[in-house]
Amino acid sequence: MSVLVYTESLKGKFKKNAFEVASYAYKVAQELGTTVTAVAFNAEDEASLGNYGVSKVLKVSDDALSTFNAKAYADVLAQAANKEDAKVIVLSSSSDTKFLAPILTAKLSAGYVPNVVAAPESTSPFVVKRTAFSNKGFAITEISSDIKIIGVSSNAFGIVENNVSASVEDLSANLVDGAFNVKSVEVDRVVGKATIADADIVVSGGRGLKGPENWGMVEELADVLGAATACSKPVSDMGWRPHSEHVGQTGKPVASNLYIAIGISGAIQHLAGINASKVKVVINNDPEAPFFKAADYGVVGDAFEVVPQLIEKLKEFKAQNA
Repeated sequence: MSVLVYTESLKGKFKKNAFEVASYAYKVAQELGTTVTAVAFNAEDEASLGNYGVSKVLKVSDDALSTFNAKAYADVLAQAANKEDAKVIVLSSSSDTKFLAPILTAKLSAGYVPNVVAAPESTSPFVVKRTAFSNKGFAITEISSDIKIIGVSSNAFGIVENNVSASVEDLSANLVDGAFNVKSVEVDRVVGKATIADADIVVSGGRGLKGPENWGMVEELADVLGAATACSKPVSDMGWRPHSEHVGQTGKPVASNLYIAIGISGAIQHLAGINASKVKVVINNDPEAPFFKAADYGVVGDAFEVVPQLIEKLKEFKAQNA
């Protein structure tokens, strides 16, 4: 019996969350007195997962699985779980895995808890801590099913190196035609930038920037910080920025280590989607903006004056500490 972990990858390269869920799985495995087995789809350098506590990697190489397919991936993971007699399965809380997890849960008659933010408080009974009420509170949840599936919230547990020797074994999964009744016909990805899902830092802009022509300073600040760019819902609705950058309750959730909001008032829907971020910095010329109540740091001022000065100070700091 081992703890099974699904490690996500893109174009053969493991995503950041793959190392975080592997680190989490290793912690669970230690408490259960067992080892970690990872499932990797069309990935490269599978043995590198050993740096994060994975003892065995089940390598799935199949062109039919080169694009994420929730039902097909769930089929493969269910077969891997049965092969390894896994009673605990660890996933990320990405948009892909939140689509996949309910299917896998039904296949294995498992209990599933998403948005888990810490290692199990107990393994007998099995109790975990997760966010609730749009990240405004926490729920202590007991999983009583025989098989348990945990979705780890991004940037909650962190990446921890636990060097072990990882063996790599091919997994020939039985793929049925019905698994591909739903297909991705086109995938439009942002290239050359940090993604919102993987970024430690997110720089986001709102209507206070007055127009798309002023987005250069947001992108420049993001470039200096190595951050992803994002926007509020009105900005994407007006076509200033692509919908792929819309964050909030009705857009992409953000759980970054640092979230910088520029010219965003802080509507409740936006706050609900970014509340899991650890440090929130708000720049707004309206001292009554609701966002200041949720901010860890706030700057009341004109973004067109504050942000260029912030960029220059950061550039000076980086030059002095290069």
